[in-house]
Amino acid sequence: MVYLSRLLINLAGNFKRLFKTASPPVFNLINMKIGILRETRRWKDRRAAITPATAKKIMKRWPGIEIYAQPSDTRVFKEGEYIEAGVKITDSLSHCDILFGVKEVAEEALIPGKTYIMFAHVAKKQEHNQAFFREMARKKITLLDYEYFTKKNGARVVAFGHWAGVVGAYYAIMGIMKRFANIEIPHPSTFYDADELNRFLKTFKIPPLRVVITGDGRVGQGAASVLKAHGIRQVSSGEFLTNDFSEAVFCILPFSDYVKPKDEKVAGYNDFFTMPGEFESTFIPYTQKADVHIPCHFWDPASPIFFSKEDMQKPWFKIKLVADISCDVPGPVASTIRTSTHDQPFYDVDKDSLKEKEAFSGKDNITVMAVDNLPTALPLNASEAFANNLLENVFPYLFGNDSEGVVERATILKNGELTKRYKYLEDFLKG
Repeated sequence: MVYLSRLLINLAGNFKRLFKTASPPVFNLINMKIGILRETRRWKDRRAAITPATAKKIMKRWPGIEIYAQPSDTRVFKEGEYIEAGVKITDSLSHCDILFGVKEVAEEALIPGKTYIMFAHVAKKQEHNQAFFREMARKKITLLDYEYFTKKNGARVVAFGHWAGVVGAYYAIMGIMKRFANIEIPHPSTFYDADELNRFLKTFKIPPLRVVITGDGRVGQGAASVLKAHGIRQVSSGEFLTNDFSEAVFCILPFSDYVKPKDEKVAGYNDFFTMPGEFESTFIPYTQKADVHIPCHFWDPASPIFFSKEDMQKPWFKIKLVADISCDVPGPVASTIRTSTHDQPFYDVDKDSLKEKEAFSGKDNITVMAVDNLPTALPLNASEAFANNLLENVFPYLFGNDSEGVVERATILKNGELTKRYKYLEDFLKG
């Protein structure tokens, strides 16, 4: 009898906890309408957050959802592919509940009162989007940012990082061939997909240079995959700094190879991401050996820099080309003075004045690639991988119970008001 009583008490407690923690669905799926936006802010961005194949899977998994797409002359997927998947094509998405884009939406195209999901580039107080942010608040928009769909430990669940690394590393090879061999190779956007790009990379070799990648996450591994496809040999950081080579080589550095803690008590992986100001740079030895730097790292304004203007002026500074995939401006790489475009991906920087010069115009200059929307050069691969990540890692919470807080962490504005997590943006929003 005592055992039965305890069992009933335990069962009652479990049911109580279950009903206490269960959250209601984020959206009502009855007559839910999703809109796929054409890209209106970034010229020639051919990506799509939801592909035809993913749209078909969404409607099968959640039968109450209808999907509409704006027509687009640039999107890599044709209208017929969406129609075949069951998506309706319409220029106006004003009847839709959730609007999916990739990059920011043109301010005049924002529809009041809607829920937008995009890379908004406002949570770090990016000045170039301040007016855009205000307009969303004024129009009572609910804003979710892909960058902040994360697990509880802060790990992102959707990103274009791998493909940024792939395209950025190809640009690095493109810059190497122009700068060091005076040979021009095709633009990455001329390839149908990554397979075709990799096949081309096997048809030639770069000069015997040393390439250093900073950051070994998704972006860094994507960059490394291209260098390997080209046949460049990977070496350890120790070999990179001490050995002589007669061929092109590269090394990829985790954070522990380019920073160190100021205090012995601060040393862990999580410490670097939560307390970056407690670390100092150890990167300078690589500037004395590397010909090419491919930044793929995490960076915070409190993080140590990689090299300064003063470092660039030293006689031992060897780097001649920076393919800045991380592209923080201003940031930890002094030669990255602005972003660049796919049409004109390169510019030169005078080491003494830090003034911009024409690309490939002087042997003493540093050549910089700083395109900030790299994955759009391989839109097919990038879109397919991104959409699949959304389907598996975000939509179950967006169209069901947000039991892990994935949607909550990504919601910056709710009906035009800052959510609790993003209250720190209030001064930025109000100017």
